[in-house]
Amino acid sequence: MLLLHRNLPGFHLYTVKIKMRQFSDAVKQNLYAVKITPYKARMARKAEPARTAAKRPGRAAAARAARARRGQRNAAEEAPYHHGALRDALLQAAERVLERDGLAGLTLRAVAREAGVSHAAPTHHFRDLSGLVSELAAIGFRQFNAAMAAAGAPDAPHPARGMARAKAYVAYAQAHPGMYGLMFRTERLDYSRPSLDEAAEAAFAGLASAVAASRHEQIEQEHLTLEQAAAIARAWSLVHGFTMLMLDGRLKDILHRLPTGTEVGTLLDAMLKIAMPSPSAS
Repeated sequence: MLLLHRNLPGFHLYTVKIKMRQFSDAVKQNLYAVKITPYKARMARKAEPARTAAKRPGRAAAARAARARRGQRNAAEEAPYHHGALRDALLQAAERVLERDGLAGLTLRAVAREAGVSHAAPTHHFRDLSGLVSELAAIGFRQFNAAMAAAGAPDAPHPARGMARAKAYVAYAQAHPGMYGLMFRTERLDYSRPSLDEAAEAAFAGLASAVAASRHEQIEQEHLTLEQAAAIARAWSLVHGFTMLMLDGRLKDILHRLPTGTEVGTLLDAMLKIAMPSPSAS
């Protein structure tokens, strides 16, 4: 009886439906596997950096610690300087570098190294090398002006005061050759900086005042006559030219032709006596 029922058409239809349902389930499983495999691969790739970082948590912490140590080191280097003292310390370091290594060796890094501070410190205070050397030249002019003002007694006759000022001019250049050279390197200096402009103007005012005293007249610095301008240029050329020949070693050729033991100061005295009027002429 069971065999008869299996031979019926309805039984065969039922069997076909069952097999088709089983086949459909298998297809769905395969489709799911096809879709889920790339998804799992993508998720694995995304998770890999996190797993790597989790395996090496010390690397990020070490980087943060290194940055902190650098910041602490820079702070420690600059800690002794407060309320503008770092700026002054940088200028003092710059003057040492200038006198020791010359203008070619004067860099922001060299100054920072000399002062024992971070390389960023000079840039913070002076912006660039031009700013630094301009402020340094301003200091040079102020030092120079002080030396000129202190030369000679105020009540001394003009020739004596003129001689004293000329000798002080040369002496300053001898003591500070690097600074003196920088003061007259106009192409390296920024005269838009008030400190430099004021100091340089004061130096010119001192020269003009000395020339005015020698001529027994008043000189308006902004409105010179041709004769006044010529007198100022003559006085400046005399002492500045002698100073530059001395600094460049060009006077040695003259000195070795003179009696043994003749020094630069002796030659300067003789030149000034020839160039300046005698007391009777004043």
